[in-house]
Amino acid sequence: MATEQFVRVSSRSLFEAQVKMVKALVDPSLQAKMHQYQIVGRAAPTPKNPVPKIYRMRLFAKNTVLAKSRFWYFMKKLNKAKKSGGELLAVNELFDKGPTKVKNYGIWLRYESRTNTHNMYKEFRDVTINGAVSQMYSEMAGRHRAHPNTIQIINTATLMASECK
Repeated sequence: MATEQFVRVSSRSLFEAQVKMVKALVDPSLQAKMHQYQIVGRAAPTPKNPVPKIYRMRLFAKNTVLAKSRFWYFMKKLNKAKKSGGELLAVNELFDKGPTKVKNYGIWLRYESRTNTHNMYKEFRDVTINGAVSQMYSEMAGRHRAHPNTIQIINTATLMASECK
């Protein structure tokens, strides 16, 4: 009898351990890794230009630090404004209004391959734009061997079913 009890207890604890393991093991590829940020910034005011032009960008990044870095990367390319000679006015994370409905998303992007720079348009089906962009980064890494830092998202749009190609 004592051995049966021991077997029951050990099988129950083994089952509980398996349940805990299943709860802990969530496939990270199923979670949206990318977040959408709106960053507002400008070059620092100088005597030559006391009121510099303000720029707003919508960027996709894994966290705010990478989003700010991406903002200054584009500012350096577009307007010759570096982080050392500029200031951020606002950093906000943007969220979808209805993340319970499946939608079609179109993404225009530019990426650098091993030989050249290419423009591309891709369509994805997801509940959020962040999920669609995460799918795009995964697909670009898998099919085109594109590194995430070489991908530049030009535009995103929500598409009707009739607009899908």
